[in-house]
Amino acid sequence: MAKILIADDAQIMRNILRVILEKKGHEIVGEAANGEETLRKYAELKPDLVTLDIHMEPVDGIDCLRRLTAADPDARVLMVSAIGQQAKIDQALSLGALGYVTKPFQQSDIDWQIKKVLEDQPEP
Repeated sequence: MAKILIADDAQIMRNILRVILEKKGHEIVGEAANGEETLRKYAELKPDLVTLDIHMEPVDGIDCLRRLTAADPDARVLMVSAIGQQAKIDQALSLGALGYVTKPFQQSDIDWQIKKVLEDQPEP
């Protein structure tokens, strides 16, 4: 299964994602509460996938994604957003995110998106 870094400013959301992902056999290699921490931990931990919240301070998920994909074009990122942020979701997808889920989400939403993101193979 995948090594995953969970990035969300809300501890409760990180806990929910951890439970859902570990239940499916994934290994949570780290957690981050903001974009800067996400970038540091990504470089250090080299996860297979990052779940990245859009709304974080002081560096939001969009800026973090931009910097992450500039540093590693093969980064696999699943965006997590609140309902009503479609413009931000579209922006994230254009910047290299491979999928997204909207809060509140169901376990099946996460399962399907994680599978999709992990199976999306970059062009050689």
